[in-house]
Amino acid sequence: MEHIQETLVKYWGYDNFLPLQKQAMECVSRGQDSIVVLPTGGGKSLCFQAPAVTMQGLTVVVSPLISLMKDQVDALKECGVPAARIDSSLSAYEQQAVFSAIRDKRLKLLYLSPERIVSDGFVELLRKTGVSFIAIDEAHCVSMWGHNFRPEYRQLGLLKEVFGDVTIGAYTATAIEQVRNDIAEQLHLKNPRMLIGSFDRPNLVYKVRRRANIMKQVCAVLDRHKGESGIIYCIRRKDVDAMCAQLAAKGYNVAPYHAGMTDEDRKKNQDSFITEKVETIVATIAFGMGIDKSNVRYLIHTGMPKSLEHYQQETGRAGRDGLEAECCLFYSGGDYGIWKSLMSDMEPEAQKIAMFKLSRMYNYCTGGVCRHKAILRYFGQELDKNNCSACDMCLGELDCIDDALQTAQKILSCVLRLEQRFGGGYTASVLTGSHEKRILENKHDELSTYGLLSNYEKHTVHDWIEQLEGQDYIEKVGEYNILNVTEKGWQTLKGKETPRLLRPAQKTAKVSKVIIDSWEGVDENLFEALRKVRAAIARKKGVPAYIVFGDAALRDMARRRPSTTERFLEVKGVGEIKCQQYGKVMLAAVRDYCLTNSLEMDVD
Repeated sequence: MEHIQETLVKYWGYDNFLPLQKQAMECVSRGQDSIVVLPTGGGKSLCFQAPAVTMQGLTVVVSPLISLMKDQVDALKECGVPAARIDSSLSAYEQQAVFSAIRDKRLKLLYLSPERIVSDGFVELLRKTGVSFIAIDEAHCVSMWGHNFRPEYRQLGLLKEVFGDVTIGAYTATAIEQVRNDIAEQLHLKNPRMLIGSFDRPNLVYKVRRRANIMKQVCAVLDRHKGESGIIYCIRRKDVDAMCAQLAAKGYNVAPYHAGMTDEDRKKNQDSFITEKVETIVATIAFGMGIDKSNVRYLIHTGMPKSLEHYQQETGRAGRDGLEAECCLFYSGGDYGIWKSLMSDMEPEAQKIAMFKLSRMYNYCTGGVCRHKAILRYFGQELDKNNCSACDMCLGELDCIDDALQTAQKILSCVLRLEQRFGGGYTASVLTGSHEKRILENKHDELSTYGLLSNYEKHTVHDWIEQLEGQDYIEKVGEYNILNVTEKGWQTLKGKETPRLLRPAQKTAKVSKVIIDSWEGVDENLFEALRKVRAAIARKKGVPAYIVFGDAALRDMARRRPSTTERFLEVKGVGEIKCQQYGKVMLAAVRDYCLTNSLEMDVD
């Protein structure tokens, strides 16, 4: 472990471990199979990369996507670690160079797809080379209970037979207990150590709103993050194209990504996003699994994901560097109907599981509890503090209304007066006293509940209807989502149950402590100056900017303002190789800025 810790400092510039990293590395070093579940940004890849550098033989990493392999290999090379990948995107000449490096035992890590590692010819080559360790990345793909099951991952059960006593580690950011047990069984792991980190991502600031004017809502987020990288997710391809066209027309630097595009166009847009020629990618969930971009500062869902597993994985693509990132989810009851329709062709048992997960996702959207706490509870964990300081609930952006019981009773009474024959939008119109032709023709303006909530906007009342449904006081039935009062709703009408009803806060919301802490002591103008230097280096080398230095490293530089190589090496994320490559130019930029602005250097 001492050697591993020295390696961590030398190549990656980190002098301490993140939670469970040390235990995960110990498993590798002593030859014990393991299943490691750490949140995105929790240092999962380092759990196998750092030990690999210290081991005698070759470490093979199984990874599902070419783009993910490329990102990780490029990052390792930048740190001075001998690593390579073999995939279909490489030319015959490039592949031959990798084979030569394998035979000459010049590599420490080799990244492969699941299909390639179990192919006959390749198995024989690896046997002759000598494999010291096998890491299965994105291991939830092994399990049918996982949210990204890939049949080809099932083949990896052969590895224990093929490579005998070689240690195997399985790594994922999202796996409930059922998935973890399935991974162990399918991979034939021997008494694996289960290392389960917290599913919480404290640096993500979660915000959930009912979808109203989606273009206005999205633009407000983009305007808060000018010049920063972000992802916008849409449920359907046509929504991606429409959103992208409208944003481009307004002058935003955006590009689309979905399965209906050609491979060439998808790759071009993805590369433009990674190299920061494009600030925002608008995509279906087909985008992201293979992206290791660390400095995504905002992530927007324009529709509700189909499960909290998907939501956690998708939001996990933001703030991978550990710095703050804003995650905004704009939902409507219609999203529930879209997913329900898309799930209609599934096998009965699979559909039952999917609908349960969809309901839990909807409850998350409409619920009135801390967002971090709600996500953790879903995964069987508890938040260890009363206030997360990083969600709309805890930041005071939403208020619980004082007269929730009376308001809920008015809504439920209206549903009954309408004979449980209408949907949420129509019910909200009746409650707010709308003069729509349909309401007048139905004589619903004569109901005792007509206009009972006329002092509120229709969208606010519709919000409350959705919240009541999310908390099981109302249920939607049939093809047209007709509202029915549940048993729990009847208890509310009797005054025996009180729901939580939320509305946007009237007072100014607090700024997240996550944001305040991450910028503490940082000279923001120096950070921007260093970003420009980093961008110039990245362009010259033809690599993404975050591979040169992450935002966390730049902020630490702008905090410490180092004047010497020794002080530069104290910056988190600066190892010896990066210091040799970039120390001179980065130190010059810091020095020039400090001289120009009469600032002290070498701040402790």
